[in-house]
Amino acid sequence: MVNFVGAGCGAADLITVRGMKLLNEADVIIYAGSLVNPQLLKYAKNNCEIHNSAYMNLDEVINVMLTAEREGKMTVRLHTGDPSLYGAIREQMDSLEALNIKYEVCPGVSSFCGAAAALKAEYTLPDVSQTVIITRMAGRTPVPERESIRSLAAHGAAMVVFLSTGMLRELSEELIEGGYAPNSPAAIVYKASWEDEKICRCTVEQLAQTAESNGIKKTALICVGGFLGDNYSLSKLYDKTFETEYRKAILQ
Repeated sequence: MVNFVGAGCGAADLITVRGMKLLNEADVIIYAGSLVNPQLLKYAKNNCEIHNSAYMNLDEVINVMLTAEREGKMTVRLHTGDPSLYGAIREQMDSLEALNIKYEVCPGVSSFCGAAAALKAEYTLPDVSQTVIITRMAGRTPVPERESIRSLAAHGAAMVVFLSTGMLRELSEELIEGGYAPNSPAAIVYKASWEDEKICRCTVEQLAQTAESNGIKKTALICVGGFLGDNYSLSKLYDKTFETEYRKAILQ
């Protein structure tokens, strides 16, 4: 059995209870060494075989899983955040399907959730935004034209941009061309929930300058939108004049 496990957004204690249990039981762990907190490996048993996938290609990863399966061992494939976001797990799962190797997926706390916690922010504020767009700039991995930053920016929704810290000047231009005002609130969250977490608040037009002045070149999320501001409406959920299945309205 192979278990894909979300490591969480950084801090070792932000892995799920199920994920920690699987690490405890694993005979083999393949972890994304360039992003996963190495402190998580302390949950592994003493005789666990550990591989750093930062130095491996897809064939090498699958061969380790296949060897473990033939030896009756349980493998944990430890991915940063939640495996469903930029985790490149589909190609691994398809390879396992072809080899008739069973696998399961254990979700994790994504870094976009960790970033919101660090910012003490809520992405979905009434009368501001009820939609969160998770995306990235085109780089070595292309982005469909219909999903370009410029196209998505037209919605004015809360936006979280992954894997784009090295392209912030271009990102600002795309956001502004798409519809965000240059002075729209933005934030750069470096290594959310890690010990060296850093939060830099700025505007859309100041993204590149802010990252440069704070020495941030990678491992950061870019958050953009009115949810970072102070103007919003109160929710109906706790409005005393709003009646629900569980609570009677208090009429004024």
